[in-house]
Amino acid sequence: MPWRAATVYMDANNIQVHNLPPVCSVRNYVPDFTATPAGGSALMDITGHALSVFMGFFAIMNPVANTPVFLGLTADDTPAVRQRVATKALMTTFVLIVVFCLLGKMIFSLFGITLPAFRITGGVLVALIGYQMLHGEQSSVHQPTPADQQNSMDAALSIAVTPLAIPILGGPGTIATAMNYASTGGVAEMMITIAAFAVLCVMTYGFFIFGQRLVGFLGSSGLNVITRLMGLILAVIGVQMLIAGISGAIAMAK
Repeated sequence: MPWRAATVYMDANNIQVHNLPPVCSVRNYVPDFTATPAGGSALMDITGHALSVFMGFFAIMNPVANTPVFLGLTADDTPAVRQRVATKALMTTFVLIVVFCLLGKMIFSLFGITLPAFRITGGVLVALIGYQMLHGEQSSVHQPTPADQQNSMDAALSIAVTPLAIPILGGPGTIATAMNYASTGGVAEMMITIAAFAVLCVMTYGFFIFGQRLVGFLGSSGLNVITRLMGLILAVIGVQMLIAGISGAIAMAK
């Protein structure tokens, strides 16, 4: 700080000093360490949304519990064929989910579907799937029929689309979850939903390829525990979707 000359006026009663530099006091300065940096709240919201989307997809697809299903459908195939089946099934599932994420709002407007109505229906569906898994049962929309298993013996790669991609991996619950997360916000939420599902597809591929080691390590009791845990998470997600749908419907009715 540059020094300036001070002018002093003196008389019999007082002394006046002018042109002094301002005094900078640090004695009473208390820094605010609780202030949130700019953009910090938005970053936390995005991170929380990404984790919520990933956990929702992980619970509905349940790659751990679906690994024995994949191994049963490809029991007579070579490791190379298994890799091709897993790749085709997961690519088909990913494309299906991306299409519903991108065209979800268009589908809503085309059929006159409101977001609260979809949330209510999707919430009931997801909650029912979770309820069945909570009791140690495979949901009927995720379980291949005996006819599907018989057809898979005739053409190994045909099971990659049906029943593996649809409805085991990309069933109604997965589609409902994807459309619910993608339609709740803007482009950022949609891209987060797609990215989270892509990460889950890569993880599922690893589960399928190294599935025999995983099943041997966990055993039937371990798989049963994981299935029940994923069922509980799914049931909670379904109820939350149902509550959000009812709240939205009440708000629209006012």
